[in-house]
Amino acid sequence: MAEGREVQWAEIGEAQAGQRIDNFLRTRLKGAPKALIYRILRKGEVRVNKKRVKVDYRLVSGDLVRIPPLRLAPEVAVRDVSDNLRNLLAGSVLVEGPDWLVINKPSGLAVHGGSGVKIGLIEALRQVREDLDFLELVHRLDRDTSGCLLLAKSRPALLTLNDALKQRQMDKQYLALVQGRWPARRDYVSARLDRFDAGNGERRVRVDPQGKVSRTRFAVRETFANATLVEAEPITGRTHQIRVHAAHAGHALLGDDKYGTREGQRLAAGLRLDRLFLHAAALTFPEPTSGRPVHIKAPLGSALEAVLTRARG
Repeated sequence: MAEGREVQWAEIGEAQAGQRIDNFLRTRLKGAPKALIYRILRKGEVRVNKKRVKVDYRLVSGDLVRIPPLRLAPEVAVRDVSDNLRNLLAGSVLVEGPDWLVINKPSGLAVHGGSGVKIGLIEALRQVREDLDFLELVHRLDRDTSGCLLLAKSRPALLTLNDALKQRQMDKQYLALVQGRWPARRDYVSARLDRFDAGNGERRVRVDPQGKVSRTRFAVRETFANATLVEAEPITGRTHQIRVHAAHAGHALLGDDKYGTREGQRLAAGLRLDRLFLHAAALTFPEPTSGRPVHIKAPLGSALEAVLTRARG
């Protein structure tokens, strides 16, 4: 795979203003890994207004960026998007606005590359949507979680949506199938959470009195013989929050290979569930320009619906 053989020049407009130079280059140089982008920045091969800049330099409207020619060997380049993934992502867009879009993220697809993941959703979408000069994640979902994922198509929209997320003006509702009978009166789980290294670079989360304050609202949606379909709404936004809080309450999510139990594995096998049953079913956020609330729903996939049908039987 090769990029152009000639130096490229890019003039920064309002849409790119405020974006970090490394993120701008990742969008512009499709297929270039992070390590290569950092290297050409450190060596001064990338210039902004004829001057060297650091990787965290934020672009200003009117900046003139020199982008060197790159030739990427296949083993260095980020993997091209397969036709299957390209079609899957193109058909997964739920709603698209002028400067944002919501995608129904497939389970099993990491939101970004790294840690052995050759290509993630954001890298793939940047290749699929060649019409966009800017595309960034507003928030994240675990690799095995499906459902509503919000992305920004402009720098101003990203800043506005990130602020809404920090101000808790964004509501997320998840559907989860948990082990056992969830008590109807248990509306909330409040337990401090702490991230730790579980070995081999794997990050996990545990309940710890010294951890960060974390709270999740739970509501029973449907009860089965040995499992419960619950709606979960994270009041705070910690890593693996729903999964760890549910396990802490004694009702681990089915299909959870990190925080689940042997009994949960047996139940999942009986229901022919081969993935984590956690789905971001609905998302509400303020539209970046008007501030009006936008409410998006992502239907359960056929595989998860089939699991519920078997649970009812």
